[in-house]
Amino acid sequence: MHRIILVPILLLATLPVGSNAASTADQKQKAILVTGASTGIGRKITERLAAHGYLVYAGARKETDLQALGAIPNVRAVRLDVTRPEDIVAAMEFVTKGGHGLYGLVNNAGIYTEAPLIDTSPEEFDLVMKVNVYGPYRVTKAFAPMIKASHGRIVNIGSISGILNETGSGAYQMSKHAMETFSATMARELAQTGVLVSIVEPGSYRSEIVRNTMTRSATLSQKDVDDWAKLTEPDDVAAAVEAVLSEPKPKLRYLVVPDAEQAQVTIKAQIEQLVQLNEGQPYTYDRAALVKLLDAALAGARPRLQQPASAPVARPMD
Repeated sequence: MHRIILVPILLLATLPVGSNAASTADQKQKAILVTGASTGIGRKITERLAAHGYLVYAGARKETDLQALGAIPNVRAVRLDVTRPEDIVAAMEFVTKGGHGLYGLVNNAGIYTEAPLIDTSPEEFDLVMKVNVYGPYRVTKAFAPMIKASHGRIVNIGSISGILNETGSGAYQMSKHAMETFSATMARELAQTGVLVSIVEPGSYRSEIVRNTMTRSATLSQKDVDDWAKLTEPDDVAAAVEAVLSEPKPKLRYLVVPDAEQAQVTIKAQIEQLVQLNEGQPYTYDRAALVKLLDAALAGARPRLQQPASAPVARPMD
């Protein structure tokens, strides 16, 4: 089975800047901060939300990216390095001065690394954790008061790699497993404040994340980049993020994959983990009890979405 990994894109920066483009924003618009917004999933999220009337604060690093983002109607470009606390504070001040408050936060910025855990350098391991784990924590902590004030939403971009356990990208997968707990815990802790938290779990979509990895290490080849370039655009991921922000009762977890195989592998991994936890211990559930628990959980589940006409039908799990 080939490895399936995710795709959010890292965008680092230092100071906030405002868009030069004329904005149609008014005080009734809901403002959303998207980190890592220059390309890939972050760019798709930014474009979709802005097109549908949200005011988007779009985080990016490079001046060319900031200018491009700022030219989009309803977008205000913000320099933001999620690893630098001082930049997060500056971004918070920028958003505050904007006068729109903040309804939503989309923690999208992230980086990928390709290497077995034991072969990953301490510097690379630290960088992955600083961006993928500490970054969302710091940004969320900084903007939480504004989101609480608006009874808003927090959307974390995770990955099916945060559910699967495969070889070759352990540091990255560890960081995405951490986002599972971060999201679930925050959802419980913030529920009483009226803030809703969700995590969107993308499968393999097109992104610049592999090319960015190549600039830091020699573990990936040009073929890896070429293979990633053939993947599906992450429009479905952006749609899921908008659903989290707009649905009256969003789910905690949204699985978003481009094909049936990735869905099967992900769900099967969760079932295997359940069986491993259940077996060989004094309080093991038998099959009948497990089915009863599953039926109870499914009773409140949403109905199955209609598959696209071109989508293959999911096979029974082996």
